[in-house]
Order: sequence, then structure tokens, then C-alpha cells
Amino acid sequence: MNRDRIGEYDALVLVSLVWFLGKFVRYLFPPLFESIQGAYGVSNATVGTAFTGFMVVYALLQFPSGAVADRLGPVRVIVAGAVVAGAGSLAVVVDAPFAVLVAAMLVVGAGTGVHKTVSVRLIARVYPARTGRMLGAHDTLGAMGGVAAPAVVVAALSAPPAVAAVLARLPGADWRAPFLLTGVLAVSLAVATGLRLRGDDRLGAEADADGGDSPGAAEYFRLFGNPRFSAFVLVTIGFSFAHNGLVAFLPLYLSRAADLPTSTANLLYSLVFAVTFVQLATGDLSDRVGRFPVMVATLGLAATALVALVALPGFGGGAVAAAVVVAAFGLGSHGFQPVRSAYLMELLPERLAGGGLGVVRTLLMGAGALAPGAVGVVADAVGFRPAFALLAGSMAVAAVVAAGLWLTE
Repeated sequence: MNRDRIGEYDALVLVSLVWFLGKFVRYLFPPLFESIQGAYGVSNATVGTAFTGFMVVYALLQFPSGAVADRLGPVRVIVAGAVVAGAGSLAVVVDAPFAVLVAAMLVVGAGTGVHKTVSVRLIARVYPARTGRMLGAHDTLGAMGGVAAPAVVVAALSAPPAVAAVLARLPGADWRAPFLLTGVLAVSLAVATGLRLRGDDRLGAEADADGGDSPGAAEYFRLFGNPRFSAFVLVTIGFSFAHNGLVAFLPLYLSRAADLPTSTANLLYSLVFAVTFVQLATGDLSDRVGRFPVMVATLGLAATALVALVALPGFGGGAVAAAVVVAAFGLGSHGFQPVRSAYLMELLPERLAGGGLGVVRTLLMGAGALAPGAVGVVADAVGFRPAFALLAGSMAVAAVVAAGLWLTE
């Protein structure tokens, strides 16, 4: 077949598959919190703080990865991240003390943390006329990792005897088995990405590596002198805190606060990600009608769904009501993400695009990284409903500030 026909989408497909695995391994952890608690005898706050550690490392890699990609090109950064994430996943398979599990989680956080900033910049460069649509496709495939992860956990934990016998031969307990698959696939995909995209002139790696003076850190941080830029960063921080807090503890919230069976709660958790195809529509729509109308609508929907989720136990809502609310949150939160990335790429100067996006993502993911620990601490102290009310407030602030930016545009 013609190389040009195949090659039009190879960059999109490869980086999106890497992102799928990154999301898959991240969202393996929350459905396994109960299994981890049972294996190690640790509290909600402990597992939440461990996941916060994962997200902190993830957040801290956003700016360095973007700045390095500005200089060396994106392919090397993406390949290196996939290899590191694969190694961390394989380390989780080892049946070891809790401290070793946490260390492996941090390694996975580092490997997955370098990807998103670099991939957004890569896609914006390769598909400049269709950035919203292509980022929607990229984020959609990535979010499918969140659909697959809970289903794989349910399958591993409730496997029939014949399958359980196979899992028993693998290193570690049965709940560790999905990490073996992740590790092997991540390393294999890193090799495929490096071979396929190496030397691709669409990516501009040579220009980044050799062209002119490299921007200094002060240039990246001067971006915050623009009030609208800073206000939009606040929007992304509020969204990230609420989103990450929910995806870390939704299975436990549904099982303990809403009294749903654990298996039902885990399957409903996957519903957050099953509606990810909305990103294809919102990314394309934002290319046509503008970024802010789509962002305000999606943030408003996510905030409303969070309020409904907090109210759900008080109204005795069952699995059907929970499914509707969870799906609404998924539509709003996923619908926002590709539009956010496309708007940021429009705000950032070309030479600062990678590192500038990295600074923003460090802040938003740093805020998101605090959310699991905060939810765990509040849940242990006063219950899950007040903890999720905190998340609803954060999402509402993001929606209000976005609406203000739209009205003053």
C-alpha cells in the first residue's frame, strides 16, 4: 500500500495507543484499592496518598518532558516514557512489601507522565488544520483505557476456575496479573513507535534539536503575565482536581456511600470512560463554533453530575440512577478535554509550545494529584459524601470562570 496513505495517520495511531496503555495502567489502580487494602491492611487515606504520589510524579514530569521535546523532538520522549512505564508495570507484578508497590507506582507515574504534553504538541504540529478533531480522537482512544481497566480487573478477580488456575501460575497475586500484560505491551509499543516515527520530517525533531537558542525557564513562566491565560489555567486546575478525585474513588464511593455491590460499582466506573467518544464530537465542534461555547457546556454538565452524585445516596438512587449520573459526568469531563488542549495550543507561542503546555499541565496535574489524598482523608474523617461535595465545588468554580472568559472574549 502507498506509504503516504498509511502514513497520514500513523503518528496519531501510535501516540494514541501509547496513551491508551498509559490510561489503562493508571485506572487499574482504583478498582484494585479494595484488593490492595485486603492484601496489605492499609486505610483509604493510605491508598489515596499512594495514588496521589503516582499523580504527583506524573505532574512533575509535564514541564520537563515538554521542554526536552522542544529541544530533542517528541518521538524520543514518548518512546522513553513508554519503556519506563512498562518497567514499572512489570515491577508491580512482583509480590513484595507495600513500599515496593508504592515505588513501582511512582515509576509508572514517571513513565506515563511524559506522554500527554508531548503528544498534544506532536498532534497539533502534524495536523494543524484539524487539531480539535485529532485531539478528540487521541483522547478518545486514551480514555478507552479507562473502560478496559475496570473490566479487566473484574475479569481477573472473578475468573472461572480454569482461568484462575492460569493466573495462579503468574508472579504475585491474581490482582497483579493485568500489570504483566501492560508491561509487555508498553515495551513492545515503544519499539514500534520508535521504528515507525524515527526521522519523520512532519514532527520537526531536527528543527527542535538544532534550531536557534533554546527558551529559558523564565520565558515559560512569563506566560502567566497574561490575565486570560492565568484565568484559564485556574479553569484547568479546578477541573483536574475534581476529575482526578472522582476517578480515584468512584468505585469505593458507589459501593460504600451508595450501597452498590462492588462488581456493579466497578462496572459503573468503566462507564465514565465508555462515553469517551463524545470527544470526537466536541473536538470537531470546537473547530467549527469556537472553543468556549463547548467548554462551558461540558464543564457545566460535569459540575451538575457531581452535585447529583453527592445527592444520590440521600434519594436512595439505585444502579440505574447512578449509571445516568456517572455517564453524564463522563460526557462532560471527556468532552472538555480535547477542547482544553486545542485552546491552549492556540494561546501558546510556537517556540514555547511544548514547555508552555508542560508548565500548565504540571499545575493542573499537580492539583489533580492532591485530589486522591484529599478525598481519602476527608472520607476517613467525615465520610465520602462531604469529600465528593468538595469535588463538586471545584468543578463548579471551573465552569463559572470559563463562562466569565467566554463573556469577556
